[in-house]
Amino acid sequence: MERRLYDAAVQGNKISLLDLLGEDALLLDRFITGRYPETPLHVASMLGHLEFVHEVLTRKPELAKELDSHKSSPLHLATAKGYLQVAKSLLQVNPDMCLVCDIDGRNPLHIAAMKGHLDLLKELVQARPWAARVLMEQGETILHACVRCNQLEALKLLVGRVSDHEFLNCKNHEDNTILHLAIAAQQTEVINFLISSTTIDVNCVNEDGYTALDILSQNQKDMTNKQIVESLRRMGATQAKENPLSSSQLKAIRTKILLSPWEQPNAVSKSKKRKHGKRIVHSNKNGDWLERKRNILMLVASLLAAMAFQAGVNPPSGVWQDNGPSGFSTTESNGKNHTAGLSVLADNHPRAYTRFLIYNTTGFLTSLSIILLLISGLPLRRRFFMWVLMVIMWVAITAMALAYSVSIAALTPDHSYSSVINILGTGILVWIGLMLILLLGHTIRLAFRLIKLAFRLIKYILKLVMRLVNLISPRHRV
Repeated sequence: MERRLYDAAVQGNKISLLDLLGEDALLLDRFITGRYPETPLHVASMLGHLEFVHEVLTRKPELAKELDSHKSSPLHLATAKGYLQVAKSLLQVNPDMCLVCDIDGRNPLHIAAMKGHLDLLKELVQARPWAARVLMEQGETILHACVRCNQLEALKLLVGRVSDHEFLNCKNHEDNTILHLAIAAQQTEVINFLISSTTIDVNCVNEDGYTALDILSQNQKDMTNKQIVESLRRMGATQAKENPLSSSQLKAIRTKILLSPWEQPNAVSKSKKRKHGKRIVHSNKNGDWLERKRNILMLVASLLAAMAFQAGVNPPSGVWQDNGPSGFSTTESNGKNHTAGLSVLADNHPRAYTRFLIYNTTGFLTSLSIILLLISGLPLRRRFFMWVLMVIMWVAITAMALAYSVSIAALTPDHSYSSVINILGTGILVWIGLMLILLLGHTIRLAFRLIKLAFRLIKYILKLVMRLVNLISPRHRV
């Protein structure tokens, strides 16, 4: 029956699939529990049989995370062939497969970028944007892969959506940036884009001590190279080597730079492997950290919202069980009557009830706000947004703590009131001190990040100003 199911997957025959499942309802489960080189979902995804894929995913969505003998998921295969609708179906079931790497260390985003499937790449980036920042096993970024495969549009898309200055200037195991690769491959359009539209560092030095300007031919007769050299010099590019390289030296250096990492088995030293291994782990940890924070915030916000709701509908001291005069006793009612189902605290301690209501409502609404933001689909994948959500969470927790204090104070008899107030006052002071320390620590971290970002922005603006000045003012040469 497995053979017949494979044949149905090759043909994309949905009717045969349903007939086989009618004969054996556990047929698909055997591909999860058994050892097979690939599943029928792999075959159908690779061949683009959308209806077959949809039927399998409807009945057994767990198959979306199964890997074949090359550690490729169905999403890897659909992405490689450019089947957009198949990939969308797989993403709806399990978007985390964007993070899974195959035997060559490539996840589906790497494959989409290398193949130039822009629509697919957009979907994958939208599903899991931080997957684009995972390094491949060879120590190269997805931007390196775009340049190696001459995929300029994919490079522009990724630079605009997931790249920053640090990631843009990331080096591979030979310390070559994407600018080194683009110049070695003589990709003029890529070079012009990097120089004019990004914050690429034009003076990065690779492990052999060459900058981008060093590996460019200084032959003035080559007009293309001449224009690139002038553009680099306007950006402040310099040569690390005093003497220009000969044509044969340039050819040898460019060949070495362009040689694929997997074609250089002895090129990666142990120290380089350790360094780039740390980068991969750091990138994965960053995504894991954000996901853990989201899950924790959602859990705590849900608990606080449930507590606040329960306290609101069942306030301290409970509610009146009958209609009658209000007050601590019938003689102290002052002619006021209470109504069954209304708050006892509101009648006996109206000011305390008002404070309790303010604090409890604040905690309830802030908790609901966190839940709403987390499920809204907004791109809250940056540490800054997580910091904002944590501040909102602090407000919610503090409001619930104040609501607790008001409730305890209102429920305490007169003979114990002073001691309880002292205990609550001490607890509140300790709590405020702890909150201020945490807020100060996170604010200092955020300030350092903003200062670094400001310096990068100023540097980029200065480069733009220098470029404009060089374009406007005439150049005089002696």
